Amino acid sequence: MDLDIEGNAALVTASSSGLGQASAKALAREGANVVVNGRSDESVAEGVAAVEEVATGDVVGVKADLTEKEDIENLVQTTVDEFGGLDHLVTSAGGPPSGPFLDTTDEDWYDAYDLLVMSVVRTVREATEHLQAGDGGTIVNITSRSVKEAIPSLVLSNSVRMSVIGLEKTLSTELAPEVRANAVLPGPHETSRIQDLIDQGVERGEYDSYEHGLEERGKGNPLGRIGDPMELGDTVAFLSSPKSGYINGTAVPIDGGAGSSNL
Repeated sequence: MDLDIEGNAALVTASSSGLGQASAKALAREGANVVVNGRSDESVAEGVAAVEEVATGDVVGVKADLTEKEDIENLVQTTVDEFGGLDHLVTSAGGPPSGPFLDTTDEDWYDAYDLLVMSVVRTVREATEHLQAGDGGTIVNITSRSVKEAIPSLVLSNSVRMSVIGLEKTLSTELAPEVRANAVLPGPHETSRIQDLIDQGVERGEYDSYEHGLEERGKGNPLGRIGDPMELGDTVAFLSSPKSGYINGTAVPIDGGAGSSNL
């Protein structure tokens, strides 16, 4: 399917690896010009190289710490300067530390809120004027299935990410009709983090091989496996395209049907 976003400008935060990178790849493969973002020069360079392997548009790397307001301002402005505007914003960020409630400090809470919520608030604030200036601007927030069902020992993710969904729903009305806002809620995908965890399990003797570990992690999922990051990336690209033009204010679980929630 031609998503009709060739030549559009897209910014994907935290896209040097993981689900952010998969989203950047999916957009770039469809011909969008994409800014890849990471926290270090090395990660940005690696991310740009990975996205360029599939890109049919231009790919630019920008280093930015998403907890720094000035970095976010520069990130958005660089995108506009490089591509002459901004059509699609995809927000992503690394997960907060795991742990139970009683082991979580005030500093942990504030750090998680700054990383997961304020990074989105500030990026959207900087990007809105540019998104509204084009023909059909979009925002897609990558959050987590934890906003649907709490995950044990992930109190920060369970609690703080809910704010992003509240923001996304609000933006879907306040910025419409010029800009649509949606969210995706990923379950486990075969990112580098999962790969590292499986490799560690192999070293500890928990799994006979990487393939065995991957199979074990997929047990219990109705589809019998964990996700391929590009499956999420393709969904993000679709939600960023005119093909999804009547989808607005939604939060789409991408978990193979593993969740038990009716809504």
